[in-house]
Amino acid sequence: MFERVLTVPDAVERENLTAFLSKAVRLDDAAVVRMRTRSDGRLAVWASTGFDALAVRVVSGSISPDDTSAAADQLLAALASVVDGAVDPGFSMDSAWRGALPPEHGFEHVDDVPARVLIDLAQRGAVLAKEHGSSHGPPVSLLDQEVLHVDGGANGVSITMRTVFALTAMGFVPHTGQDPLTATVDLTRIDADEIVRVRATKVWLRLDARYGSVFSRRGNPLSLTVER
Repeated sequence: MFERVLTVPDAVERENLTAFLSKAVRLDDAAVVRMRTRSDGRLAVWASTGFDALAVRVVSGSISPDDTSAAADQLLAALASVVDGAVDPGFSMDSAWRGALPPEHGFEHVDDVPARVLIDLAQRGAVLAKEHGSSHGPPVSLLDQEVLHVDGGANGVSITMRTVFALTAMGFVPHTGQDPLTATVDLTRIDADEIVRVRATKVWLRLDARYGSVFSRRGNPLSLTVER
């Protein structure tokens, strides 16, 4: 038995994890993922998206030690040959993980946004990125632009293009994620009732879609206005 071991007994869950890792590697071929056991016993797998946002997918499985980082490409290769659900995550990459993870609890529900709205914003942003971007990628001014303000109860949060691009690049909304930036799809293929749930703490913004979540740090919360 491996000293470090990832266990994902269910084949469907291994496929889900493979899809997540494939997106992470497409965004960064040297991607490092962090696997941590949650309080409910399930496994959260985290990856950086390159848009100053973290992506996470939760699967039924376990990791030993219970907070372990690994190279995404090595993990993909190991998953491709697994039979009994036990996977060798390869060499420890714990020192390569940068930054803290968001808290597991404490997020307040702000509101739900139709997924089509966010994908439409991503497509519009991609057009501007191609027009004004460079070999280094989209302009910072576009990425930092607040493209949607969501109100709910006593709170309101602003969503930047960075976070929208991260959500679509990871393919967390059904029928998206074929292109890492544009998510070029026919919007009518996305169910009109498909939603993305917006939650927040004072420090973190969280977007929950069907296939995963993205997290980004909020700016100075005192600078945000609440629209009525």
